[in-house]
Amino acid sequence: MELRHLRYALALSEHAHFGRAAAALGIRQPPLSQQIKALETELGVQLFDRTGHGVRPTAAGEAFLARARQVLDHLDLAVRDAADAGRGETGTLAIGFLGTALAAVLPEVLTAFRTRRSQVRLELRELPSARQVEALLDGGLDAGVICGPPPAAARRRLTSLPLGRESLVAAVPSGHPLTSAAAVPVRALDSEPLILSSRQAEPAAADVALAVCRAAGVEPRIAHEAHNLHTLLGLVACGLGIGIGPAGMRRFRHVGVTLLPLEPAAAGLEFHLAHRFGPVPSVLGAFLRTVRQVHRG
Repeated sequence: MELRHLRYALALSEHAHFGRAAAALGIRQPPLSQQIKALETELGVQLFDRTGHGVRPTAAGEAFLARARQVLDHLDLAVRDAADAGRGETGTLAIGFLGTALAAVLPEVLTAFRTRRSQVRLELRELPSARQVEALLDGGLDAGVICGPPPAAARRRLTSLPLGRESLVAAVPSGHPLTSAAAVPVRALDSEPLILSSRQAEPAAADVALAVCRAAGVEPRIAHEAHNLHTLLGLVACGLGIGIGPAGMRRFRHVGVTLLPLEPAAAGLEFHLAHRFGPVPSVLGAFLRTVRQVHRG
């Protein structure tokens, strides 16, 4: 039995006449009659009653035709679904992100992508950069917004698209003498307890903050390491030290913390969209194109 046999049977049921059904199918009548007879022989039941006025389905024929319609309907859906998935219009996309990315980089990208690919299911997961890299390598994420490019050990398997750069700022607890300054001289941090991003969670952010201090001749006195920026700001608000982090922290508006630019201005943190090397699935390709278009704009 082949799909054409199902179509033949359905056409014959619709037109109730071998000649009209054959014309609709674009074949001659004798082959159609032969194929219907072969189908009945294979099934071991009579599907149609032949009369002088045409043909009509038997009870067995009605049952068979109902299932045949379902088969062909599902086949049409399968074809459309495959085409949509091939164009990146359906599927699931798992995206990792940092808190600052949700405030700055992602909103415009996600809005544009949802408008163009409304049938794609997005799974958004807030994770530190190190956890995102692990998830990208083991297939748990399709892409991730991370701080800095992928670490050297992962660059054989991961590639990335630069998204932008944010300057570094100092997070100063309320009541500290430096809150009255327009900017915080990096050298003024020489005797201060510092709160930095954890090297375990955000190695690139920690390295940049350390490099800024050492370039100014300051050997950092690290009091605490924070696994995310909310924690960093919370520790600063508790008066446990001065924090150094991306300017995107301004969007969090934490009570008890004053954010000030550093002097001299630091190079800042780069943010990248990382994904695995190799063939890019259609839905991820559509997302990357959206990122490039929005980023270019």
